[in-house]
Amino acid sequence: MSKSLTNQQAMRYNRHIVLPKVDLDGQEALLNANICIIGIGGLGTAAATSLCASGVGSLTLIDHDTVEATNLPRQTLFSEKDVGTNKVEAAKARLSAINSDCNITVMAEPFSAPGASQLSPALKQAIERADVVLDCTDNTDSRDLINLLCFKLNTPLVSGAAIRFEGQLFVAIPGESRCYACLRTLFESPDLSCVEAGIFSPVVNIVGTYQAMLAMQVLMDFDNIPKNTLMTFDALSHEWRNWKLPKGVDCELCAC
Repeated sequence: MSKSLTNQQAMRYNRHIVLPKVDLDGQEALLNANICIIGIGGLGTAAATSLCASGVGSLTLIDHDTVEATNLPRQTLFSEKDVGTNKVEAAKARLSAINSDCNITVMAEPFSAPGASQLSPALKQAIERADVVLDCTDNTDSRDLINLLCFKLNTPLVSGAAIRFEGQLFVAIPGESRCYACLRTLFESPDLSCVEAGIFSPVVNIVGTYQAMLAMQVLMDFDNIPKNTLMTFDALSHEWRNWKLPKGVDCELCAC
């Protein structure tokens, strides 16, 4: 059964509700939504913070790593006292303090199995239950697997990435747009990590927050979601650019 906003919640989210493209219906769509965030690093912590504060009813956080001191410059949901703590548990504690109405489920499991058949049933169910999945991981194997499951389970996917001074975003909605595999067919890139290449901390927070915005717009059925489009950000030139995927991409997954 769908939940309705309480009077207290309506007051809390008034600045959203007065927006004609949001209104009560849009805010209640957030209240009844379940968003799955895979990877609680720089992207995931920024996205989770924005989604939780904005009134999303349920979040599922998936990550098996622990907080390290080197995470703190960009993973701003964590503090020094969280070093050595599992990321999802530390994130849950902080997010619950931001918004106690948000139902937060945590899964301290790696999302890096070599194939969907080796993935735990619980992880598959987390994607199946989600209204939107945010891919905030940092390796191509995980990204490919997340895309495969989202396509098979008909779950919208918002993918983000950030390295050095650069960020990128891609939205895939099964049945409405091409999938992340189409993008990978056109834009193969080295599987570099932030440890190897470095990352300017504001960039990862910009991209993670943008992922949250796109997820909210998907949930509220905005009519201008950037489908079939790679969005890139360059912090050195201060430019956003949109790259339309051409027609006829030879994708074995979605046959687009």
